[in-house]
Amino acid sequence: MDPCPCGSGRSATECCQPVIRRERTAATAEELMRSRYTAFVLNDVDWIMDSHHSETVDEIDRDEVDKWSAGSEWMGLRIKSTTDGGPDDDEGTVSFRARYKVQGQQVDHLERAQFKREHGEWRFHSVLEDEAGPELVPVGPRSEVGRNDPCPCGSGKKYKKCHGAAA
Repeated sequence: MDPCPCGSGRSATECCQPVIRRERTAATAEELMRSRYTAFVLNDVDWIMDSHHSETVDEIDRDEVDKWSAGSEWMGLRIKSTTDGGPDDDEGTVSFRARYKVQGQQVDHLERAQFKREHGEWRFHSVLEDEAGPELVPVGPRSEVGRNDPCPCGSGKKYKKCHGAAA
C-alpha cells in the first residue's frame, strides 16, 4: 500500500489521488484540504490552483506556489480541527499544521483555512483573519525529541518508530 501523503492512513489511490485527478469531488472541506496538501507534496500546481475559489484565486501567484511546493520537503499534515464543511454545508473551516523543510530549515505552517462551495464543489477560499495568517514556527533540533515522544511529523507514532528510525 502506498500511503497517502495527507496522513489519513489510507492508500493514496483510495484517498487524495481520485480528488486530485478529478475522478470524484471532495465530499468535505477537510477532504479538499487533504488533497491540497497532497498536491503540494506531489507538486501538482494545477490542482492547487484549480481547487482555489474564484473569488480569491487571483491573489495567488502560480510561480510562487510552484517554487514553494517544489522547493520544500513535505513532512506531514495534522488536522487540528474542522468546523462545518460537511457534505450538507456550504462553508467550513479547517485548522491544520503542515510540516516541511525548506533550505534546511524545518518549519511548522499553522493555518485556519476557510472553504466555500462553488458550483457545488468545495474550494479553498482564504485564511481567516482572526488567525494571524500562516505562522511559520522553527522546529527545534532532533535532540529535543525523545525516543518515546510522539513524532513531530504528526503521524501519531513514537519518534523512534517513525522519523527517529531513519536517524
